[in-house]
Order: sequence, then C-alpha cells, then structure tokens
Amino acid sequence: MKARPFLAAVLMAALLLLSLGGGFWWLALRQSPLRLEQQPLHLPLAARFVPRSALLSLHLLVEPGDLVAYARAVAAPPQRRGVAELMLNLRDGAFATAGLDYSTELASWLGPQTSLAVIAPEGSGGPTGWLLALGCREPEGARRFLQRFWQSRSLAGTALQISSYRGMGLISGRGALVGESSQPLATALIDDRLVLIASGRGVLEQALDVSQIGELNQAGQASLQAAVNRLERGVALLTARPRAFSDWLDLPPGLAGSEGVGELVASLVPGGRGLQLQALLPVREALPPLQLDPLPDLLGQLSGPVASLALLQDPASLLAEPVDPASADLWTALAGPLLQRSLAQLDGPLLALVAAADHGPLLGLRRKDGWLLATAASALGSEQLRPALMQQGYSPAPLTRSGQTLQVWSRLEARPGKGNPDRLQATLAGARFDQGETSWWGEGLGALDDQLQDRQPPRDRIEQLQALGTRAAPLQAALAAEPARDLLAPWHPWQLVSSLVGRPLVDGVEGLAFSLAIEPPLLDDAPPPLGPSSLLALRARLELS
Repeated sequence: MKARPFLAAVLMAALLLLSLGGGFWWLALRQSPLRLEQQPLHLPLAARFVPRSALLSLHLLVEPGDLVAYARAVAAPPQRRGVAELMLNLRDGAFATAGLDYSTELASWLGPQTSLAVIAPEGSGGPTGWLLALGCREPEGARRFLQRFWQSRSLAGTALQISSYRGMGLISGRGALVGESSQPLATALIDDRLVLIASGRGVLEQALDVSQIGELNQAGQASLQAAVNRLERGVALLTARPRAFSDWLDLPPGLAGSEGVGELVASLVPGGRGLQLQALLPVREALPPLQLDPLPDLLGQLSGPVASLALLQDPASLLAEPVDPASADLWTALAGPLLQRSLAQLDGPLLALVAAADHGPLLGLRRKDGWLLATAASALGSEQLRPALMQQGYSPAPLTRSGQTLQVWSRLEARPGKGNPDRLQATLAGARFDQGETSWWGEGLGALDDQLQDRQPPRDRIEQLQALGTRAAPLQAALAAEPARDLLAPWHPWQLVSSLVGRPLVDGVEGLAFSLAIEPPLLDDAPPPLGPSSLLALRARLELS
C-alpha cells in the first residue's frame, strides 16, 4: 500500500515534465524562423481598404525581419552572411521605392502586415495610383512616424492640408525631400492599428469609401476568401486583375485578351532553400477535366543526366489547327504555343511529328546531346509517321547501337566540299528504339546514348516533380540550373526584384519546377451568369543556392 503514493508521485512528476517539455517545444517552434513554412494564409486587415477593382495587390503577412531571419536559418553556414545581406537589401530596397527608410522609420513599430495595392484610375483617364498599408505593432511608434514623416516634408517645402473624412483624420500635401521629384501624398492612421499612405488624397478617400461597403473591398470578396482557403499557406498573398497580367506580371498576352478570365490569386510559401508559388486563375468556361494518364513507370526508366524534362497530356490536340481559332479553349491557347516554341528548337522533323500524332502522355527531355521523347509503345507506331517522312525524302533503316536495334530515318544530300563536287552526306530525321512498353524517340543518335547504356536515373529532376505534389497535372516540367536561369532572366518581375536587391539574382538559381492543372471552381454554388467555370492551378518551386 505504501508503494501506491510513491508511484502516483512519480507519475505526476513525469506528466509535469512532459507538459513543461511540450510547452517549451511549442514556444521554441513559434519563435523559430522555420515557422514561416507553416504560415496560414489569410486576408489581412488592410484588405478592407483595398478596392476589388485594384489592378494588383501584394500582402506580406509576416514581419520583414522574419524573412531575413528565415533566409539566414536555412542557408548553408558559409553562405549565411551573404544571404542575410541579400534579404536586407531586398527589404530596404522595397521600402525605399516608397521613399521610406526601414531601419530608421519603420523597424521600431512595423507589425506583421504590410500591403501594397495598385489602384486603377477612376473613369477613362488619369494616372494609376497606389496605396501602402503598414500594420502597427506599437501604436505610439506609428504616431511618431507620421509626425516625422510630415515634418521632414514640411521642412522641404511641402504645403500640408489637415482634414477629416468619414471620421478619419487625413493629412495630405504635395512636395518632396531634397533630390526627389514632387508627388502628391496623403496619410491616415486607422484605429492605431494601420497606417495608410496613398499617392494622393483621392486614392486615400477611395480606400476609406470601400472600407465601409463589403461588396467593394477585398475583405468582403467571397471568391478571394475561397481562393485563400484553397491555397491554405503562405507568407505573401498576391492578387492581379487581367489588365495587370501583361504590364506588371509579364504573363502571356493570351490570358489578358481572353474573355471570362477572372482575378489571379497567388501565395508564396518558403521551404528550405526554395520558394514555392501557388496560383489560381478562375476561367468562365468549362475546360476539359484533363489528367495525366499513367505510363508504365516512365520516370523510373530514365537514365543519365537530364537538363530539363516535361510531361504533357494529349499534345496532338494542342498542336491541331482548330476549325475556328476563336473557339479554342484557354488551355489550348496557353499550352499550345508553349509546346510549339519548344518543338521549334528541335533538329529534324521526327520529334515534331511524334508530338503532333501522340494523344497519350508524352515525356520530353533535353540532354547535352539533344532532345528525346518518350511515348507508350502501343500508342504510336512508326507506320503512322512513314508517309510524312517519306514525303520529305527520309527512308527508314535498322541500326545496331550499344546492343540495341534502332530504327533511323535518314536521307542523302549533296554537300560539295573542296575538291569533291560529288560529296554526299546523310541527314538524320531521328531515331527510335523500344524499351519494354515505352518507345524512345531521339533527334539524333547521341540523344539516345544515355538511355541505351542504362546509367543512373536523373534523381534531381524526378525529385523536383515529386516536390510539387501534382502527380496528375497534365503539364509538368523540371529544369536544372542553366535552363531555369535562361527562363527567369528576361522575366520582368524577376528583373524588378533584382533591381531592388541591387545585383543580378540568376546565379543563385539551382532549379525550377512547375505544373499547370485544371481544378474544380472555387465556389460550389450555381454556375456564374456567363456559364460554367473552371480553375487553372499553377504550382511552381524555385530552388536557390
């Protein structure tokens, strides 16, 4: 009987230690920079002041200093100082574009919500405006900031106007600090929680107007809230209207020109030394419910190094000429030109003919010796391509290479050389060989060598696709460092971020993977007035050094 109180005391002590350990673990996790990887996506307070008609909005949901701490935590030890400096430059450069110094003006009071909105001009003309919303962690600091903000501009010659609008005190003026161009500005402090800075009194009054009517602001937008719920996680939330696709995001012109395209909603999620982008685009048309049909372990059969690879469902339909170009759906309008540009880089006609005739899943990959395609062996036979190849003068012939029998298509062409006017040279259209249930098509013999010699699989490219978590997406691609840098370098948003940092960023790119899929609409209610709707879903992951 005496042992029972002793055991009870031991049990209570163990439970107390477990509770304390769990509490310390929870506290450490909340304070760790790595918590940003699980940051819930939500609409911030500033969404109430952003009009639904805003061309573009960007909401940062964490403190800027948290991003610096995260980048330092996940970087390799020798690179931590350089990575932290890069993030500091990005943070300071972003606020400097609005004429603000983060270290001296914002660091002491700025909270975890910072929002920027680009406001379309009212009516048919006028300049585009902007609204900056800064969340307050320390209200007194926000008041002191506004006092210094206008004091410095008043000393520089700005004429200030203090007024009241919808019960809010507004300060507006026109002027600039020494060395800066003159521009209109207006500010307001909302309930000691939010500082609004706008490019003029009119923009600020518009923000205060829409804050009173849920149907006019982002906070009351049901479709936006549904998109946020679908995306789930992220440290930043981006919205863009079709009018901003080309000018601000450098997206394909076909998107902005298509009727029934809704608002793009995207989130940024950090993960290790990478950054994941998730984007949703509503479309008011019933797109085909495409899914990638499974091939017999196609990726598992890959061997040798691969610079880039792509999986695509039904390429033949994408390359077919529509009877009425205006009737082509948005999926075809987006993926078709992308496929055509890729095929235009190939040498020889064989691979283009394969893609145009294949309705099953297609795997395309680029190696240092050329391009290679893979199809299901039962989906496409050589006889289907014979008429088109024969018409161009190519004849089939067997060839043994590395113990495998290949079928090659070639033709003889006159290539006169010095002293030999009768010189002939064989031009290759491409080659094919079967491996189990898969057919491999190469634009040259060198492109097939790695596959013939059964080398180690390209695990890095395969892991890139697996990290996306979109196995059934009808369009998937994974790129190594060099092709990823070539793709990102001319992209306008990438150039903008590089300008904020003050140096090129492409050298830090180690890889890029993305997928494009068609998902059910965001809202489960009746179809919208213009007809049935679909959702284009983009997932992308950028790997950084």
